[in-house]
Amino acid sequence: MIITVASFKGGVGKTTTAIHLAAFLQGNAETLLIDADPNRSALAWAHRGELPFPVVDEWQASDRPRPYGHVVIDTQARPILDDLALLATTCDLLVLPTTPDILALDALVLMVEYLSQLRIVTYRILLTAIPPKPSRAGTAVRAMLKDTGLPMFEGGIRRYAVYQKAAQQGRVVYDVKDPKAELAWQDYQAVGKELLDPR
Repeated sequence: MIITVASFKGGVGKTTTAIHLAAFLQGNAETLLIDADPNRSALAWAHRGELPFPVVDEWQASDRPRPYGHVVIDTQARPILDDLALLATTCDLLVLPTTPDILALDALVLMVEYLSQLRIVTYRILLTAIPPKPSRAGTAVRAMLKDTGLPMFEGGIRRYAVYQKAAQQGRVVYDVKDPKAELAWQDYQAVGKELLDPR
């Protein structure tokens, strides 16, 4: 399975999502993460610590002759239309992370419009950085997106500081000592299960 994580906006959890979906998929089959973002955020994350799967840039990917059961691709923010078309047509699913704020949602709407122009339907929206209760922002945005009929993951990613710790330590969130680590990992496990059993 090839999963591409893409967004028209930075700061929506694109690299965090790529890292953690790759970690989940690694438990199912050998997984490779390709860092195609010029910022090289996933490679920097990997170099700071230890991840349970290899991370390479797009130029090194062809040097990996070993077949992988899964490939996750972390892309640059705001890909041009031609790149978006290529990304979408060479993967099994585009994962579009978005935070529940107006600027991220504006960028999401623009990306969905581009995908519609390209007649691409193999994507699903992932709501990330959902604020804790009593905020109802996550619930309200999920309801709004569902009302539009856009394809969404049932699961969502709650906002936890442990993700920053994981990035600093170069680890997957389940390897970080933090009281919220298990809850954070459970969010990505739920999304990963949806990937493998989309129904």
